[in-house]
Amino acid sequence: MYRTQISNKGGYTFNVKAKGGEFDVDMHGAAGVTPPDVLLASLGSCVGVYIRKYVDGAKLTLPEFDVTVEADFTKEPPVCFKKIDVSLDLKGAKFDERRLKAMLEFVRNCPVHNTLKSNPEVNITIGNT
Repeated sequence: MYRTQISNKGGYTFNVKAKGGEFDVDMHGAAGVTPPDVLLASLGSCVGVYIRKYVDGAKLTLPEFDVTVEADFTKEPPVCFKKIDVSLDLKGAKFDERRLKAMLEFVRNCPVHNTLKSNPEVNITIGNT
């Protein structure tokens, strides 16, 4: 099970702790990344992990690469990302068409990508602490 603890000590800044790491999230982006940035970063990082898994498993050479994730909010309620674009920069690495197609198919198995596609049930409750 995954668990993330988010603490607010006032205002719109939050401290996020998960598995030994932590960072700040700020609604305005002044004291940390914004919540939408975190969502897009999660998707991009997961895609990156799956690129690395594919490349390592296929014993291909890819010293470094970039993943860029872009999205805009809808203008009407409910406000959400209408479309998310993920682009990959393989930093000049050359793979044949078969490998590129196989890599894209493999990357589409990233759990964050699958979660966003599946429109998961989200339950919000108020508990006693």
